[in-house]
Amino acid sequence: MASMVEYKGLKDGYHCGYCDSKEGKASCGMWAHSLTAQDYQDLIDRGWRRSGKYVYKPVMNQTCCPQYTIRCRPLQFQPSKSHKKVLKKMLKFLAKGDVSRGSCEDEPMDSTVEDAVAGDFALINKLDIHCDLKTLRDDLKESLESEEKKGGNPKKEESTELIQSQHIEEKLGSGEPSQSVKVQTVPKPGKGADLTKPPCRKAKEIRKERKRLKLMQQSPAGELQGLQAQGELPSLIPPKSKSNQTKSLEDFIFEPLPEDASHKLEVRVVRSSPPSSQFKATFQESYQIYKRYQMIVHKDPPDKPTVSQFTRFLCSSPLEAENPPDGPDCGYGSFHQQYWLDGKIIAVGVIDILPHCVSSVYLYYDPDYSFLSLGVYSALREIAFTKQLHEKASQLSYYYMGFYIHSCPKMKYKGQYRPSDLLCPETYVWVPIEQCLPLLENSKYCRFNQDPEAVDEGRSKDPDRLQVFYKKAIMPYGVYKKRQRDPSEEATVLQYARLVGQRCAESMLLFRS
Repeated sequence: MASMVEYKGLKDGYHCGYCDSKEGKASCGMWAHSLTAQDYQDLIDRGWRRSGKYVYKPVMNQTCCPQYTIRCRPLQFQPSKSHKKVLKKMLKFLAKGDVSRGSCEDEPMDSTVEDAVAGDFALINKLDIHCDLKTLRDDLKESLESEEKKGGNPKKEESTELIQSQHIEEKLGSGEPSQSVKVQTVPKPGKGADLTKPPCRKAKEIRKERKRLKLMQQSPAGELQGLQAQGELPSLIPPKSKSNQTKSLEDFIFEPLPEDASHKLEVRVVRSSPPSSQFKATFQESYQIYKRYQMIVHKDPPDKPTVSQFTRFLCSSPLEAENPPDGPDCGYGSFHQQYWLDGKIIAVGVIDILPHCVSSVYLYYDPDYSFLSLGVYSALREIAFTKQLHEKASQLSYYYMGFYIHSCPKMKYKGQYRPSDLLCPETYVWVPIEQCLPLLENSKYCRFNQDPEAVDEGRSKDPDRLQVFYKKAIMPYGVYKKRQRDPSEEATVLQYARLVGQRCAESMLLFRS
């Protein structure tokens, strides 16, 4: 099945859920009837993102809160001190039942569902009702048959469900830490370590060394030799750090628990679209977790988080289920990563698995377990899951965290998962976040690519080759535009081509009525 989208154009001057501006938000959107995994990969690499079947792209130089696509590099990832604290807290809870109800370090991958597409609800509801995918599929099939296009035999794909047990380290291969690549950057004055100076040392260590030096100066040669023989000669070089003993992310996650552990945690990955049997069996339980999360954490009224809203935004997906031979065992598409504690669901991470990445869509959890910092913990598990998938599909090596919003304090935490990159909004190349942050301190909107001559290499260069689905027939835009009399149609189609790029313009079908 080819990708088919219905472009809806620019929508601006509506409420922003991030800064609460009443008319500051601007984005372009399209309704995706279906998307191949590769087409969606290409779209998010150009700044697009989906919410249900609605795919949108912020107008970066116009919107009040520019949203930059951010990706983490799991193969070089090392958990920070705060990350380790969350991982240790989970281990203590599982092993001994320890409950630390201090400050909750809750970091969901996005704030509320509405923040992503606020103002588009009426449009999405309308599209959901009036877009008849079955009719479009039938029309497309008829068109393909009439043109006798050559196509491969569709393969019946079975949903694959993965279970990651807290006790089974083999689920992530050897569990050995991947080779770490450390990027050293020059810190701002007063921030970070100055690599030109000796490492900081404890005052107690310094006092001991001064005492030893004083003794050396006062002692005759014989006594000095005695000190050397006893191994007490003061070291002028600080002791070597035990970097070779640094624990990896997997070491923390899959640390063996005692036989009498208080709790058991399992992570199950179930296909949500098309829904697998396990997804269907756990639908109601999962929805109830979502409803409580929205009401307690985001203060939604009881009548807002309905089954239809839950289904539309977190279960429905335009992504086709694909199982290529060189892909991961679970295939590509949309999944729910369910966290089962002692036989019940306590959290669900909504993710897309694509040719080059795992893309985080949303997280919801049982508020009773907020003390476990499940937002941080789930992100770390998803990073580890990406590394697991990479072992089977070597090209799948990134973890996309949605949008980084520097101007919104509650969304800046995504920059703490290092190393990570931000997408340049003009040339669509990835730039290390360390290079982007100083620019964002001076301006909300930035071009990260510092080469003034660089251009968008994937831009639409030949709009006439754009594929259009019109009146049950597939045709290039060059043919379609000759049949059109509406002067605004050309501007709309060219805007679409510019935003999706040449590759997607040729591979996706633009539905026009």
